[in-house]
Amino acid sequence: MQISAKSLTDTYTLNNGVKIPVVGFGTWQSADGDEAYQAVRWALEAGYRHIDTACEYLNEESVGKAIKDSGVPREDLFVTTKLWNYQRKSYDDTLHAFDDSLTRLGLDYVDLYLIHWPNPIEYTDRWQQLNADSWRAMEKIYHDGRARAIGVSNFRENHLDELAKTQTVAPMVNQIFLNPGDQEKSLVAYDQEHNLLSEAYSPLGTGQLLHVPELARIAEKHGKSVPQILIRWSLEKGYLPLPKSVHKPYIQSNTEVFDFELDDDDLAQLAKLDGKGAQHQDPDTNTYRHVIPFLSKASK
Repeated sequence: MQISAKSLTDTYTLNNGVKIPVVGFGTWQSADGDEAYQAVRWALEAGYRHIDTACEYLNEESVGKAIKDSGVPREDLFVTTKLWNYQRKSYDDTLHAFDDSLTRLGLDYVDLYLIHWPNPIEYTDRWQQLNADSWRAMEKIYHDGRARAIGVSNFRENHLDELAKTQTVAPMVNQIFLNPGDQEKSLVAYDQEHNLLSEAYSPLGTGQLLHVPELARIAEKHGKSVPQILIRWSLEKGYLPLPKSVHKPYIQSNTEVFDFELDDDDLAQLAKLDGKGAQHQDPDTNTYRHVIPFLSKASK
């Protein structure tokens, strides 16, 4: 499909009317300190205006310092952070966790606040109530104007259905593991039906798609890199990719995705990659505690 976006500052419109830049800069696995700080500075210099972090990434302070030192006006930025499992035993815990994130970021508000994981193993016997309580606190944060939008991450259809039973504000975003190797067709269709924007974290398949021969051929055909092809695929699907790098040349290269289009043959080849490389984890069966769930490898 042809997309109208021509630059990093073009936007999608969320279901509450808030505009969000069509590509974000991811900071998952960017180490706190100089690595995360410098990566965000380079990203802002390259033209990114959408920065994604999380409490669990342990780099909010470095991200916030980079934002402050960049000199980019706050109103020109879109900043996302996330609520992690151990922070949300109750409604009040969620409010405190949000305050702590704002303090680490050095900001008065965020543009998007997400529940990071729907079914923490520590609380799996009461995940429904946990999500309801956290969401009620996030609705307060939203109504108070301290988050311009709220949403979820890694939620499957059953988690969203359960949340809908008590929510008074519908989520605006579902940030999920999404790329040509794991196309999440059912969940993406659900998000679209419920007017949820699908944000694609790990749009490069955690690096496992970078040496796939089919992608190399498509990249050569367009005079582009494989990461550029993968980011473009997300955009042409109507997703919001969150590429991550800590290397300045790659950060710049990942922005150069608006001067070409994938054709029908390209898209057909990309469609055949579903099931290759890293795959999403099922939040209802994972056993990881207090860490970002690692990704399994498909056998295909």
